[in-house]
Amino acid sequence: MFSRSKGNEKQSASAPVPAKRSVARTAPSIISADLEVQGNLIASGDIQIDGIVHGDVRSGSLTVGEKATIHGEVMADDLVVRGRIVGSIRGRRVQLCSTCHVEGDILHEALAVETGAFFEGNCRHSDDPLAQTTPVSSQSAARPQPAPAPQPAPAAAQKSAANGSGKVGDSPVVVKDGNVVVKRPAAQ
Repeated sequence: MFSRSKGNEKQSASAPVPAKRSVARTAPSIISADLEVQGNLIASGDIQIDGIVHGDVRSGSLTVGEKATIHGEVMADDLVVRGRIVGSIRGRRVQLCSTCHVEGDILHEALAVETGAFFEGNCRHSDDPLAQTTPVSSQSAARPQPAPAPQPAPAAAQKSAANGSGKVGDSPVVVKDGNVVVKRPAAQ
């Protein structure tokens, strides 16, 4: 009467019930425009920042509003920047909107930059930017830098100027702090 037949047992074993995942999408945590935060923000969900944050921000998804400012490192799977970030960014998908102002290095899996976006720094692709612990700036500092161009002695420069030869110190390329700067020769 209460026993199972072998036929029913095979049917239940062959058709397992899929486990339901609770993927409840919650509302983002919001830092409003009149709020200034001193410290780090860490969330597994979404954050929307419209105020000022002095500290690091780590989130699953982060939206930086047009009037928002972040001073610190930003890490997120999805990052949309409309405001200002001063510090390094690490994210899987990074979008720099036309109103953004970013000063710092970006380590990304995918990067989109709209026309009009301001970005000053280095950007580098990575297959897993959130797992890497070395920031882009320290890796670029570890690279060998070219030696700076020798500067002419003041006496030699004055002598060449007096002679009109213009040979000493007139190289069109100057190396400053590892960056190459091209200078144009003076009109004669």
